[in-house]
Amino acid sequence: MDRRTRTYRGALALLLAGGVLMTGCSGSGTTGESAVDRASGGGPAGGRQPSDARPAAPEQRQGGADRAEEDTGRTSEAPDYLSTFALDVDTAGYGYARRTLGDGRLPAADTVRPEEFVNSFRQGYERPAGDGFSVNVDGAASGADDWSLVRVGLATKEAPDTGERPPAALTFVVDISGSMAEPGRLDLVKTSLGLLADELRDDDSVSLVTFSDEAETLLPMTRLRGNRTTLRDAVEEMEPTDSTNVAAGVAQGYEEAVEGHRKGATNRVVLLSDALANTGETEADAILERVGDAREEYGITLFGVGVGSEYGDRLMERLTNRGDGNTTYIADEAQARKVFVDQLPAHVALRARDAKAQVAFDRATVRQFRLIGYENRKVADEDFRDDGVDGGEVGPGHTVTALYAVRLREGASGRVATATVRWLDPKTRKAHEATGSVTTGAIDGALWGGTGTRLQVTAVAAYFADTLRGGDLPGTPALGELASRARKLAAATEDDAVAKLATMIERADRLRNGTGGAPPGDEGEIG
Repeated sequence: MDRRTRTYRGALALLLAGGVLMTGCSGSGTTGESAVDRASGGGPAGGRQPSDARPAAPEQRQGGADRAEEDTGRTSEAPDYLSTFALDVDTAGYGYARRTLGDGRLPAADTVRPEEFVNSFRQGYERPAGDGFSVNVDGAASGADDWSLVRVGLATKEAPDTGERPPAALTFVVDISGSMAEPGRLDLVKTSLGLLADELRDDDSVSLVTFSDEAETLLPMTRLRGNRTTLRDAVEEMEPTDSTNVAAGVAQGYEEAVEGHRKGATNRVVLLSDALANTGETEADAILERVGDAREEYGITLFGVGVGSEYGDRLMERLTNRGDGNTTYIADEAQARKVFVDQLPAHVALRARDAKAQVAFDRATVRQFRLIGYENRKVADEDFRDDGVDGGEVGPGHTVTALYAVRLREGASGRVATATVRWLDPKTRKAHEATGSVTTGAIDGALWGGTGTRLQVTAVAAYFADTLRGGDLPGTPALGELASRARKLAAATEDDAVAKLATMIERADRLRNGTGGAPPGDEGEIG
């Protein structure tokens, strides 16, 4: 299939400048529907849809000649009332922000992606009975004029406790350049792979590729049964040297993955690096141009694991977007254990390929809306049902959250938004959809104190991210107030991840006020 990359366009009104989590309970006002087969045209399942494929809720596009009243008193064309994006479960940006703040620095604005902050927390969504997604839509009044927050939550079924999944064929591509000599880089990668060696099954296969200025295969694709010691020995051989030629490593890794491809297995390349490319091709598009055929023909996905106090976040994120995968970030052994013991083995399989979401806002009730984050995951509205346009890959036990700032019309009553998610079955490539909607009555309660604690945590994470990148999201509290709310929510939820969020906000507030980051004796990554 001749796949097109997603189109970075769509007229979202006042769009702001711009992973692997779980759990269940749908918000008020949500109406989830079971997945519906929407493969059209009678052609091959998962094939390219016509270029004029209809967007979700096409009635929302009618009346484009209507005029919308602005605060200035002038009139302008009514905005596009559709919001379309590829799903994203990345969390690396949040992990790296934790590391940066722990080191006493504010994260650079261009490394802060609000969706990765939001998707780093449990949401409590209802989950579907089978493959595919549940759709949960809720919200609350933010307290800023007529602005509310609307949360669109998508969740997949958890991985079975029995460990039932297809076998995995994993190619590990490890950066051994000179920059990886810093503590918390190659040593942490070696620890991570050692942990994983004990967690994978005997019928799984692994290969190991290293790269510095050149790439080398240390272990061709090998079944783990009887060969775990061989893998550990190869891991122990790795030592830092020379420059960072990410292109060479990724190309060699995909060659190994293709050569060791297993039909019926989950085939994945896992890139472990600080992503500070300084030799060979250093741009994501050029690097992955060389492996596009492997992605398309063999369905090989790319999982990025970032390490290091200095980390090429943008390159890693773009690589995994182009490689149909996702990213995470680890800073210590506890986080390595979470990723390589608790998450990766269970989540190796996929629940959905090329998943996209489209949210249709009702013109009768909505005056303005802003999607918080997802700037580099936007899809043209008309491409929502074009299955040749790239979406996101989502595994078991994942949640994906999109948070919108929505300004209601005065006296509005009725439906606010309808959210539709579309995905391809990983095995059959057959298209399915599920929908959910929310009304004004379900989002008129006060955000703080009057709604579910998980929605409040989501709001805190989004407001914090927007503040770090210099945004102007309506209703954003000052950092001191955000930290206080996060502390109360940590106590209410008994969630250590929320307590760490509160610590992050407190440190950011001190750094912004010029009073320093961590208190004495409290330096280091927050985790």
